[in-house]
Amino acid sequence: MPESDLELLTAAAQAAGQIASDYAAGENRVWSKGADDPVSDADLAVNQYLHDFLRAARPSYGWLSEESEDDPSRCAANRVFVVDPIDGTRAFVAGEATWAHSLAVVEHGRPVTAVVYLPMKDKLYSAQRGGGARKNGQRITATRTSEIADATLLASRPALDPKHWHGSPPEVTRVFRPSIAYRICLVAEGRYDGMLTIRETWEWDSAGGALIAAEAGAVVSDGCGAALRFNNPHPTTQGILVAGAALHQKLADRLACEPVRNGP
Repeated sequence: MPESDLELLTAAAQAAGQIASDYAAGENRVWSKGADDPVSDADLAVNQYLHDFLRAARPSYGWLSEESEDDPSRCAANRVFVVDPIDGTRAFVAGEATWAHSLAVVEHGRPVTAVVYLPMKDKLYSAQRGGGARKNGQRITATRTSEIADATLLASRPALDPKHWHGSPPEVTRVFRPSIAYRICLVAEGRYDGMLTIRETWEWDSAGGALIAAEAGAVVSDGCGAALRFNNPHPTTQGILVAGAALHQKLADRLACEPVRNGP
């Protein structure tokens, strides 16, 4: 059994990647949990594996996952696994490569260990608090772009609707990827200058990427610029904004919203 949490999450993510890849190559039933919210046999199989493997290794840790019934006792745990078995299920079932396994250990509301793994792209992002961020073992760093006009922003089209901004939306170069965890990690590695999602965001989508981006030198906040806290009773954040310090402040200043702080 891996000794450190980082080794544990890495081993779990790699095994999950094999399970998901096998489903992608074979039969995989898909159904809907709600409007525009698909789930598949692969999501449930990966979730079951991760739950059994991780909880067996760390039975005192709480558990929060997209595909598990929520157990409120997690809120009293010192450390909690926050997991998205497959982030980007729509991309997964469509046969695309931009889906990820997102795993984090959260301690007293803050991610302390994280792995985001994209099996089909052979990308494994990882971080420990205070230890920097890595992609496939190599250190990564966010960009230092400070001017909005020069920035590339990972965001869906609705995020640039004028109603979300003071004045007109920023004139950025907009790009999109399906997985929120992957978007955050692309900012962490310096491929793009920032990412933004306005809609309410589940913690399992962002906990892993949030630590990786922060350790790569980016500023990570909710969609209004407020600091993030994880393992909340209602496990969501008011969107996500990630960018280098100067660019983050300029984007946050222009966002037309009032911060809602979730938790103490």
